[in-house]
Amino acid sequence: MRTVTCTNSRGLRLVGNLYPADSQAIIIMCHGFTSDKSSKGRFDRFAARYQQLGYNALAFDFSGCGESDDDRLTLSKLVDDLHAAIAFAKSQGFTRIALHGHSLGSRVCLEAYTPEIITMVLSGAGTGPVEYNWHEIYTPEQMRELEEKGYITDFKAEGPRKAVIVDRQMLLDFANFSQEELLKKVTCPVLLIHGNQGAEEKLLSEITKQGIKWLSADSRLEIIDGAQHSFMEHLPIVERLATDWLEKHVPLGKE
Repeated sequence: MRTVTCTNSRGLRLVGNLYPADSQAIIIMCHGFTSDKSSKGRFDRFAARYQQLGYNALAFDFSGCGESDDDRLTLSKLVDDLHAAIAFAKSQGFTRIALHGHSLGSRVCLEAYTPEIITMVLSGAGTGPVEYNWHEIYTPEQMRELEEKGYITDFKAEGPRKAVIVDRQMLLDFANFSQEELLKKVTCPVLLIHGNQGAEEKLLSEITKQGIKWLSADSRLEIIDGAQHSFMEHLPIVERLATDWLEKHVPLGKE
């Protein structure tokens, strides 16, 4: 694994971990809300496994997250960051590109879709609008900050960054979109992995069940019994589902 950097359209530096392999196929990995390229160890594990199978893997920090340059989070910025990561992969000669997203990173993958993407693996995806009660998630002090300044400072107890700045627009982005419009434009096969435990994951799973009809006929929904939104107790199952799917849909194309 080696550290790589690229620049988004806003001139900000994005930092990633590239796991090189002897093929032309690459899996670009998108982390969740205010997380980072390690994804609490999930992406470290999955990327290493992809590399073992002959896939290159790139896990990167969205702008304002991890080691990438500072920015205030909005969905449009995260989508722009993924486009920058895809452009970087193409500049390195990779010709077969797949995406792996978790949670908000899954939504970013769907939003950033272009026909060059061969397939996607998405866990805990928000495929349709979700109205979160932010007062249950953030402190009264943070909600006052949002009202007064238009953003929330989300302090991090672990990882390379002490705080992530969440723009008001980012909170609106979770709810203000059309599931049909988002999913209909994605024509590649998509593997959607959900759990059936915890209020958030059960809600996201039901939303995906309603919307999968708008994805390609060869897309698939897998429900992991007992898994919550983090999937931390079920990573071997996620890994197996993801690798089986990628081996089926993404030819390596040896150098």
